[in-house]
Amino acid sequence: MKMYKVTALCALGAEKVLSNELKRLGVALKGSAFGRVHFECNLEQIYGALIGLRTADRIMLDVAVFPAANFDELFEGARGAPWEDYIPRGMGLIVDKARVAKNSAMKGVSAIQAQVNKAVAERLMSKFHIRRLPEDDVPQAVVRVHVDGTTVRIYLDITGEPLFKRGYRREGGIAPLRETTAASLLLLAGWKRKFPLYDPFCGSGTIAIEAALFAWDQAPGLGRKFAFGQFLPADSSLEKKVRQEALNKIDYTRRIRIAGSDADAGAVRIAKANLQRAVALARGTVVSTGSTTVVPEEALPVFTQVEMKYATPLGEQIAPPLGFIITNPPYGRRLGDEADAQKNYSEMRHLKKNFPGWKLCCITEDEGFETYFGEKASSCKEITNGPERAYFYQYERVQ
Repeated sequence: MKMYKVTALCALGAEKVLSNELKRLGVALKGSAFGRVHFECNLEQIYGALIGLRTADRIMLDVAVFPAANFDELFEGARGAPWEDYIPRGMGLIVDKARVAKNSAMKGVSAIQAQVNKAVAERLMSKFHIRRLPEDDVPQAVVRVHVDGTTVRIYLDITGEPLFKRGYRREGGIAPLRETTAASLLLLAGWKRKFPLYDPFCGSGTIAIEAALFAWDQAPGLGRKFAFGQFLPADSSLEKKVRQEALNKIDYTRRIRIAGSDADAGAVRIAKANLQRAVALARGTVVSTGSTTVVPEEALPVFTQVEMKYATPLGEQIAPPLGFIITNPPYGRRLGDEADAQKNYSEMRHLKKNFPGWKLCCITEDEGFETYFGEKASSCKEITNGPERAYFYQYERVQ
């Protein structure tokens, strides 16, 4: 069975939880650093990663790894890789990004991209006996480069649209939390489906929806396609098999106690619509507003319009004495006023009274959150939400 070297990208700070997800897939881990996890696996596990990983933003094949101290060595290393084993005749080529570490012998992102593009194109033209690669109105093979010291890694992106684009969120509000970051927060917090969960700033519902998908064992990639289908190693029958196995694992009968609220009625409406689409996408169906899903109404997360300071557990059947508050409170850039954000953080003290004994976890870009909240966190971890650096504060018990 052919094995592939693969790299998964994730938020900075989420490498550990992504590694744990990959372990459950049964792949061989090969190390991690700075928002990426390297592993080796077979073709079936590649489909499993694309369809099932909750915390990965992108999956890429490691096509070439070689030493290069100058541009001539970079060209020869890139040209020497077996690109014709991956990219079919008739496909175009884009060297999309290059990440160059500070300790690298070569400098200049655009120059590195141009050199790799030239080398890969020459290899493919030679193997396909053509004078130029097609450029317009054809699928494009997207290549990325990572240079660290004298080590060069060149990747083929097999994801296409990033994995945080699950497909269920049509409207995300202002500066929304990425779906993959939300899933990372749940796993970093140690939340499990046996515990109730509440998000008092639910916005478009991302944290609650990702929690529900996790609780139901619904793979996040069931509702979408991937760029991998365009490349030569792809196997549509194997992909169909992996998708069906993932579909068979879903269990909507599991009792979940997940709720979210927001002061904005529009946000609550959007959250409910996103939830319907999340369930429908797994089945390959389209949900219109007001339609029903395969999930019993009593088993769905509950979204209500409530100001954060008035939020309370929604009844004994939803909230036993211990639960998790996991949230992304509005911050200065989202509110348009830093003072309003600080007032929000201060008013979050109401959660201590309304949810005594619960664990509180929140992500914010504000390094001063603990000061305004009035209590030092049990732990604080840096994590990125897209390009933005944020802080994940965890309080083991609020009271």
